[in-house]
Amino acid sequence: MKIAQRMSLIKPSATLAVTAKVLEMKAAGIEVVGFGAGEPDFHTWKHVQEAAHASIRRGDFYYTNVAGTPELREAIVAKLRRDNGLDYETAEVMASCGGKHTLYNIMQAVVDPGDEVLIPAPYWVSYRDMAVLAGGEPRVVMAAESAGFVLTPEQLRSGLSKKTKLVMLNSPSNPTGATYSEEQLAALAEVLKDYTGWIITDDVYEFICYGTGRPRHLLALAPELRDRTLVANSVSKTYAMTGWRIGYAAGPLEVIKAMAKLQGQSTTNPTAIAQAAAAAALSGAQDELAPMVAEFRRRRDYVCERLNAIDGISVVVPGGAFYVFPNVTGVFERTGTRDGDGLALAILENAKVGLVGGNDFGSPDHVRISYATSMEQLEKGLNAIEGWLSGL
Repeated sequence: MKIAQRMSLIKPSATLAVTAKVLEMKAAGIEVVGFGAGEPDFHTWKHVQEAAHASIRRGDFYYTNVAGTPELREAIVAKLRRDNGLDYETAEVMASCGGKHTLYNIMQAVVDPGDEVLIPAPYWVSYRDMAVLAGGEPRVVMAAESAGFVLTPEQLRSGLSKKTKLVMLNSPSNPTGATYSEEQLAALAEVLKDYTGWIITDDVYEFICYGTGRPRHLLALAPELRDRTLVANSVSKTYAMTGWRIGYAAGPLEVIKAMAKLQGQSTTNPTAIAQAAAAAALSGAQDELAPMVAEFRRRRDYVCERLNAIDGISVVVPGGAFYVFPNVTGVFERTGTRDGDGLALAILENAKVGLVGGNDFGSPDHVRISYATSMEQLEKGLNAIEGWLSGL
């Protein structure tokens, strides 16, 4: 018997693979610093935890509506209005088992075999494989490092074709931290107005933004795109809720219905208790967000300063998220490596630091370092990398 052919078209998640390898080494007694996981090292907020406890005490142990509880869907609607200036009905939003599940559902609902999915690079590792699993053909457009990894309107226009069915946008970005300004988003919107396919805005890092002000949403700037746009988000990053697995989407009713139908034949509803916690996170006090972002900014500044001081490594200072994406071509020769994946492996073996090579992000000249860990671990890991490289 053979495994389905589609499985040969995709690869395991590079980020999860590094995290698993680090955990495996630690279990074997090897001391390793992990820079691979995109997971805040903060605890889920206390009032969110209490909402989950209250849900258990109420006995919320049963199936909910496939698309989410009324409480959670109402909280999503209120959040989108409050934070993004977007108006949706509860029937136009739904919850899924994490942001990744949300994006997978969207792709399955709107992409047909042979459709092109335009993906700006560097990109999150799962975008490409999700498109392939839907039968789509990824069309990658590389954003220039010299432009801060921000896609220009000209690049967007050149990447569109008659076969383009879906355009992916992600700001702040994983893996680069690139963050589009309002002017840059408005310029992309002008191009998208002449395009007739679907758009996804992946907003999972929207609040982890280091500028003087958070830019308005693409749909607030260009509301005429609303009927073709799916807004994807999650509670994972903003509220340090990665393990709770709650993502959500807002969009045209026909697509939300199609996604709910698909979800009804796969996972059914997200966990009821996690939904209660997510509703509390979205609708409750947001006081703990600013200190978390300030700490991420402090770590970003430290990591960028340290990396830019290493001979052969340079990094564009990211405007958001909690990743840096340094260019490491200057150390390939002396480390005997040829790409980001090879260097990441060499660093893991020699410096005992786990980070992710840039190959599966669409850019083998880079590696990704997550600074969603303590300053102590950042200092320790960067000392180890610098010490190994300086000794070559």
